[in-house]
Amino acid sequence: MRRKIIAGNWKMNKTPSEAVQLIEELKPLVANDDVDVVFCVPAVDLVPAIEAVKGTNIAIGAENMYYQESGAYTGEISPNMLTDIGVKYVIIGHSDRREYFAETDETVNKKVLKAFEHGITPIICCGESLTQREQGITIDWIRQQIKIAFLNVTPAQAKEAVIAYEPIWAIGTGKVATSEQAEEVCAAIRACIAEIFDEATAEAIRIQYGGSVSASSAPELFAMPNIDGGLVGGASLKPDFGKIVNYNK
Repeated sequence: MRRKIIAGNWKMNKTPSEAVQLIEELKPLVANDDVDVVFCVPAVDLVPAIEAVKGTNIAIGAENMYYQESGAYTGEISPNMLTDIGVKYVIIGHSDRREYFAETDETVNKKVLKAFEHGITPIICCGESLTQREQGITIDWIRQQIKIAFLNVTPAQAKEAVIAYEPIWAIGTGKVATSEQAEEVCAAIRACIAEIFDEATAEAIRIQYGGSVSASSAPELFAMPNIDGGLVGGASLKPDFGKIVNYNK
């Protein structure tokens, strides 16, 4: 039985002092020993956030990471910088990064390999646009993203990875894929992982759904056999995130 993982993606929100204030507010609300809880916060919030969650069930993740340890990469953050302060997870290949910062499947793969090299769990994002869904190429598109993201990844590493399926047309729009739509794609992702590696790896890997997840939609989504939690955007900045984390109570 795969353990659910529910992660908040704060995006470009909250100053360091605001981040600590929000964490203090959310701490009692997200207490749930049955699931893994992760707050992925802006880079400037990482250190105070890690301090603020000590002694709780919350892990801290970064929203991005470069695929070199050091060098002339102005503005970037290296994996060893993240591990040195205690970061456990990193979001890789979010559609925001792909759309606004020209990230490609190839750079996603480089970041995934580097995250594993440094013992950071990657939350690997994939998803289709509304046009791609309307053209009926959703599964083909997602399979391509997954196959390139996992190039040269070992089965042992893949078992530790988290995949986040986020239909781009549902991110921040209030539109949520139906549970059946989300399950169809997450099942296809698991089948793709089985093709790349084996059935045991496919059964071990955790696949999240993301895209306007709310307290009301979470229970039905997370009940699907191939959906192992959520990557939550706007709702992770509100008390309602506690209801999403405690969807099973």
